[in-house]
Amino acid sequence: MEIVKLTKRNHYEEITRQLLAMMEDGTLKPGDKLPSTKELSERFGVGRSTMREALSALKAMGWIEIRQGGGCRVLSRGSAGGFAPPELESIRMNRTTLLHLLEARRTLEVSNAQIAAEKRTEQDLQALRGIAAEMEGATSDDAEGERTDVAFHAALARMTHNPILIRMFESIVGQLETAIREVRRVELYANRSVAEKLLTEHKAICRAVEDGDADGAARSMIVHLRHVESILMKYL
Repeated sequence: MEIVKLTKRNHYEEITRQLLAMMEDGTLKPGDKLPSTKELSERFGVGRSTMREALSALKAMGWIEIRQGGGCRVLSRGSAGGFAPPELESIRMNRTTLLHLLEARRTLEVSNAQIAAEKRTEQDLQALRGIAAEMEGATSDDAEGERTDVAFHAALARMTHNPILIRMFESIVGQLETAIREVRRVELYANRSVAEKLLTEHKAICRAVEDGDADGAARSMIVHLRHVESILMKYL
């Protein structure tokens, strides 16, 4: 098991890349037990927390299992065409429905952002700012990140003060929630910079709504949803 000691930033991403390459070329085979976190940390020349982050990424992508007190083992891969985490298979089976939902969500949420910028009240803005602040503190907490993400978009729907739009949002997002949640977990584990980018996009939407800039809010929402859709499309 030949490892290249790291000398640059974003260590956990490079560790993930090296270990994935070993699994793909057969150096690490299904059933193989990985060295201990301590030993791997020493080989890569990084701290244990960085090593644990890389292992968590591999676990989220379905390549390894982490056993309580029993180390890590390589899992069986999928077909020769590549590996897809088991929880994402339903996305592929319902591809057409998912594409229709994404199209409907884009149409609805762009309008919601635009209307929210036009009709927002000070109370609305306080609630949105509060959620945005929570999002900023949740970039390293996956469960909280998921919760605040949904809360942000739900707040925008409420800011339209239109009960029909609110119910439409709840219906569409309710159907998309599982797919978005699972893909978000896989993607954010694999690349933490994605979390920062999503946060930046939400902040841009928030600023436009605060400024009453309806067109700007719509544009920022389009940018954000296209990014989310590009992530989902990788697994379709």
